[in-house]
Parts: sequence; C-alpha cells; structure tokens
Amino acid sequence: MRWKNLAERNVYENRWFRVNLADVELPDGRHLDHFLIRMRPVAVATVVNDANEVLLLWRHRFITDTWGWELAAGVVEDGEDVARAAAREMEEETGWRPGPLRHLMTVEPSNGLTDARHHVYWTDEAEYTGEPEDGFESDRREWVPLKLVPDMIARGEVPAANMAAALLLLHHTRLG
Repeated sequence: MRWKNLAERNVYENRWFRVNLADVELPDGRHLDHFLIRMRPVAVATVVNDANEVLLLWRHRFITDTWGWELAAGVVEDGEDVARAAAREMEEETGWRPGPLRHLMTVEPSNGLTDARHHVYWTDEAEYTGEPEDGFESDRREWVPLKLVPDMIARGEVPAANMAAALLLLHHTRLG
C-alpha cells in the first residue's frame, strides 16, 4: 500500500532542516495532513584500531536528556562529498584524522517523520592531530573494545539507533 505525497508547503526552515506540511493521499482515497522534516545528509565516521577497539564519544543529548556512546557525526555541507564530510567531522570531534574511509552503511533513522539519511564510514587507520576542535561536543573520547559493544547496547549505553546499528555491524565485520 503506497501513500502519495500530493503537495508540500514549507512551515519553517533554517540551515539544518525544513519542516513541511504534506497533503497525503492514503490508498483508500482519504487525505491527511502530515508534517515531515527535510534534512541535510549526515556523515558519520570512526576508526577501529589493530586491537579491535573503536573510537567513541561519550556525550549528553539535551533533547532526550540522555548520556551515551556515539560516533563522530555531522551534517554534510552544500557541495561537500559525504565521505569528506565524515572525515572532517571525525577530526573536528575526536582529534583523529582518518585514513581511507570505507562505507559501512546508510540508514534512515526516523523515516516516518524525516527524510534524514545517515551515511556511516569507518577506517582501520588514523593519525592523532591533537585536541579536538569541537571538544565541546563530548565529555570524553575513548577507545572501546568492539567485543563489548553488544552488551553496551543491551544496557542502553548506546541509545541512538543509528549508532547502535553501525557498531553492531562493525562488531560483526571485524569480529565475525
């Protein structure tokens, strides 16, 4: 059953997202108004070292008032290559410059409300360049053994679904 978006009008926008109101036709012909959020793509990156430890950020999210482990992430700027944005975000937020990045996955974290796509990359080599430029984004950055990831997720220490999915796939990819 396919819902049809017949028209949208902008309700609000800023440099990160737009809130639109859509006229949606349901399969049975009824119509409903549906709010949706149009967002820039998000680029995500991390590194897994030779000891199979993943570089994570411990941060607070004021919107949900939760603490948790995350990967470095941020919006892709206009005209910016997604992998380049992922590398930029990783260095800005962690102080580690990634080597060649590999695409891990692309997810739609909340596709009933937003068109956001999160593109996750990883590498197995990185160079420490110094304190992170955006150190205010996390309380600390740590190398966490990948083998601990499933239990961390089960305990709720990785509350963001996109981050949990990426870490589980990295765990599977590296530790099989």
